[in-house]
Amino acid sequence: MRIGELSRRTGVPARMLRYYEEQDLLRPDRAVNGYRVYPEAAVYRVQQIRGLLDSGLTTDIIRRIIPFLDRPDDIHLHPDCLTPELADLLRSEAARIQQRVECLSRNRDRILAYLAAVEAAKQGAGC
Repeated sequence: MRIGELSRRTGVPARMLRYYEEQDLLRPDRAVNGYRVYPEAAVYRVQQIRGLLDSGLTTDIIRRIIPFLDRPDDIHLHPDCLTPELADLLRSEAARIQQRVECLSRNRDRILAYLAAVEAAKQGAGC
């Protein structure tokens, strides 16, 4: 399939798909005319990449673990492939993600507290 179809099927803009290629996350073939040609499996690969990026992993980490992923829902690295260096890197990323989660939770709580206070004030003022 060409890049436009892959974009349409995954909801990922073609520009982002080209970026994934630059980051060595996707490896399309080239047609005689130079167009990128993606196999059917690229749909699942893009879903994996999006899910891993959405969870906060960097493209560098994704590049290192994605060869070991078979399905979009399967993000477990085979134990034989988990080097001490990669394990440390993944632990650091998990800690960084946890910090983001805590910050987002605090911000959510503040927003909800603000809304509750404003809505209570509006009700007290008869609005």
